Formats: sequence, C-alpha cells, structure tokens
Amino acid sequence: QVQPVESGGGLVQAGGSLRLSCAASGRTFSSYGMGWFRQAPGKEREFVAAISRSGSITYNTDSVKGRFTISRDNAKNTVYLQMNSLKPEDTALYYCAAGRNIITAMSRLSYDYWGQGTQVTVSS
Repeated sequence: QVQPVESGGGLVQAGGSLRLSCAASGRTFSSYGMGWFRQAPGKEREFVAAISRSGSITYNTDSVKGRFTISRDNAKNTVYLQMNSLKPEDTALYYCAAGRNIITAMSRLSYDYWGQGTQVTVSS
C-alpha cells in the first residue's frame, strides 16, 4: 500500500502559481495511478487531474485545462500538480489519492488511499 502526503499549499494572489507535491510512502508507488481532487467549503470533493502509472497519460478537468499540469517522478515516489494562472475559484483543500486499478479517473471510488490535504487559497 501507499500513504500519500501533500505539501506546497499556501496563499497566493490571483494570477500567481503554486506547485503541490504528493510524496507517497511504499515500494510500489509506480503500481498506482494518482489523482488530485479538491474540496471547497460547502461543496463536494471534485476531480482535478490524474496520471497513469507510467506518467504517459494524464487527464484534467475542463476548468483547469491549460492552467494546471500533473506529473510524476516514480524514482522519487512523488506526484506534482503545477498550478498557474490561479483564480479565486481555485481556492480549496487539495487532496492527493492513489488507486491500484483505476477504471474511471474522475471518480473518487477509483482511489484506495488518500492524503490529508493541503490548503490552497487564492486572493482576488
């Protein structure tokens, strides 16, 4: 199994950038597809981006396309979310998740292990 731990959140002005990191313990990191989700106060947790085991395939939700990029370094057991051109509506608690057999990348049910989240706040 793996245990994801997120870092890199913070307060940034609109138009700025942040890079989130998710370090996952365990020797089988490359066996897991990885995803990023976010949850704003009073809202459902929503899919942001996902990446395949090898990193060759990525998915982004429409609202972040062209602004966010997901990547991974299997040698470092780490997945990243580079966030550019941030908007106030990107403010949320961002979660990293790992799934052994991801059928639908956008579904929370596809993921087996979750981190505790890292807060991203974008001021206008």
